[in-house]
Amino acid sequence: MTNNKQPITIRNRTFHWGEKTYLMGILNVTPDSFSDGGEFNTIEAAKAQAQHLAAAGADIIDIGGQSTRPGAAEISVSEECDRTLPIIAAVRSLLSIPISIDTTRAAVAQKAIAAGADLVNDISGGTFDPDMFPVVAQLGVPMVLMHIRGTPQTMQKLTDYQDLIAEIYQFFDTQINAAVAEGILRSHLIIDPGIGFAKTSQQNIEILQQLPRFHDIGLPILVGVSRKSFIGNILNKPDPKDRVWGTAAASCSAVASGADILRIHDVLEMADVSRVADTIWRRGLSFDS
Repeated sequence: MTNNKQPITIRNRTFHWGEKTYLMGILNVTPDSFSDGGEFNTIEAAKAQAQHLAAAGADIIDIGGQSTRPGAAEISVSEECDRTLPIIAAVRSLLSIPISIDTTRAAVAQKAIAAGADLVNDISGGTFDPDMFPVVAQLGVPMVLMHIRGTPQTMQKLTDYQDLIAEIYQFFDTQINAAVAEGILRSHLIIDPGIGFAKTSQQNIEILQQLPRFHDIGLPILVGVSRKSFIGNILNKPDPKDRVWGTAAASCSAVASGADILRIHDVLEMADVSRVADTIWRRGLSFDS
């Protein structure tokens, strides 16, 4: 496939899309995330996990304080800031790795960037907060636009699509144009089809099967399959932490289809998966025999 995606430098790292798969390590500082809620919501635990993710091979650490699991309750802006800002500052004091703030709120994004974060990961694709695009444009930072319908409280009732891939594609077209109109550089945008967000298990599989269609947009693609329920449904594994091998298979599929970033919990394992998958499916990689 033709690669027309422009490289981007985030803090001290240049991301050359198409050369390798980059890994975004998940650091949830919430009490109620679906897989690891409550494990890393103290500063010391979060710092230790951030160091573990970086050592395991993460290229970005994604810090979020608002759970987005189906049915998750919304917290206040001040609580989201209280959860994330001290941990962003603490991780930044330890590591030079790029940090993303996983938020849908412009006020949180602005404060997180000031605290040491480098990009914004918005599960709403800029639809929840009308101030998000103007703030990100003013900050001059990259942004991940994810597809969703509804909110985490309502999304799993909104899975009726006439044409799943076409409707996600149209969402991206609309939101990319809106972001650029507000002053965000197109080369600063990353798209995420939103596995698990207002999609059934079968629709998640369809997205992975049809992922190459999104390359026509010309922006890097982030895929988040890590430990998600469609994998649990396939394997009959209700505990998200038992889905590492299933995550590996889904991640391998995403790499084969040209995904640029994998958002994952199990960085050490997926670093091996992506390295082997890159060697098989991407050209020009060097590796030690």
